[in-house]
Amino acid sequence: MSPRLDESHTPIATSTPLPELDHPINPLDAIEGLPEIPPFDEVEPVDARALSRTLFERLESLEEGTSDYAYVRNTLVELNLALVKFAASRFRSRSEPMEDIIQVGTIGLIKAIDRFELSRGVEFPTFAMPTIIGEIKRFFRDTSWSVRVPRRLQELRLDLAKAGDELAQKLDRAPTVAELAERLGISNDEVVEGMAASNAYTASSLDAQPEEDDSEGALADRIGYEDHGLEGIEYVESLKPLIAELPSRDRKILSLRFVAGMTQSEIGEELGISQMHVSRLLSRTLVRLRKGLTVEE
Repeated sequence: MSPRLDESHTPIATSTPLPELDHPINPLDAIEGLPEIPPFDEVEPVDARALSRTLFERLESLEEGTSDYAYVRNTLVELNLALVKFAASRFRSRSEPMEDIIQVGTIGLIKAIDRFELSRGVEFPTFAMPTIIGEIKRFFRDTSWSVRVPRRLQELRLDLAKAGDELAQKLDRAPTVAELAERLGISNDEVVEGMAASNAYTASSLDAQPEEDDSEGALADRIGYEDHGLEGIEYVESLKPLIAELPSRDRKILSLRFVAGMTQSEIGEELGISQMHVSRLLSRTLVRLRKGLTVEE
């Protein structure tokens, strides 16, 4: 755990009066220590920049891995957290918690501190902000997809969205796959692959309730289900011409048995024949229909 900015640090403590923040001086010219730093949330931006420069100068003179180096580095992180919060505010409309965005932005801040060199002649905020924002954008790119897809497809989705908006404004209609492919210099198959990958960006719960003005039920109620009756449609359509060729009495028996659900005895009473005769006629008809289906197949 890094020490707070308003806590004392024994290895570099000093009783020598320290300069005011409004007129910072390089402590290396006067004392071998650091200026007293107030709580980081009370430091004004101008003073934070001046203090950061002093701390970076001190950091360059320390050996990496020592306690003094770690203290100065951690102090720089806390002193410049305002940069992270400012960058994170640009993404407050995203669905991710702000605490997570700030945490990711802090990683970018640490990377910027480790890479910064005073000799470049630029202010640290100017150098650090692109790194912080880049780290946050990378976080959204890698974690905001509902289904993990290759980075190539993630980038292709962004290119397709941009090209689609530009072509839609130019053509006054939605662009075709071929037009998108020509605009991006890729094949039609790659465009289709990118469009398919876009479906993995967001996902909805099957139990999600519709909007207030939507009269339909939950998504689960609107998704199709397997209709087992469809399995017999092919057989029904194939049997129709075969049944039409049967004698009228045989068709009548089939209708009474499989449509009306009558027993063979009841069919015999209906037609004035014996149950045994009904059984023989029914068996003969079924064999005929079965052979007819086999021949067609």
